[in-house]
Amino acid sequence: MNHANKVEKVVTINKGADELYRFWHNFENLPLFMKHLKEVKVYNDRRSHWITRGPLDSSIEWDAVIIEDRENELISWASVQGADVDNSGSVSFQPAPGNRGTEVKVVTEYNPPGGAIGDAVAKLFGKEPKQQLADDLHRFKMMAEAGEIATIEGQPKGNG
Repeated sequence: MNHANKVEKVVTINKGADELYRFWHNFENLPLFMKHLKEVKVYNDRRSHWITRGPLDSSIEWDAVIIEDRENELISWASVQGADVDNSGSVSFQPAPGNRGTEVKVVTEYNPPGGAIGDAVAKLFGKEPKQQLADDLHRFKMMAEAGEIATIEGQPKGNG
């Protein structure tokens, strides 16, 4: 029987919402800190193709569309019909209390199908999807605060 699984996590990052939003909005950056993602291909400003790691080096794939996009505040998405896994989610960027950076909140919802693909999805998301999301956000926080997420596009090379 199919039922949606919802996972939600918040992390406070000592960076501005604009920088975090820009990095996240380039979905091709996400595999840098999300271990289960193999690749995200961006087709245009609304549609992208996602490839995740399945069991035994298999892949689970889907196309997603951006449902809502508010610069420096929110990105929400949903998989398109025919996806291996029906899923949707959002990431929001809000000022943290006490001017301590930005609260990044991720909410994902997925509806694993039955059968072999359902088993693969269960293994993909693991027994603790909340922990997996927490680990991903922790890696994002480390990258952001270490200054490694800033783009180098248009910047001069260092004097190495």
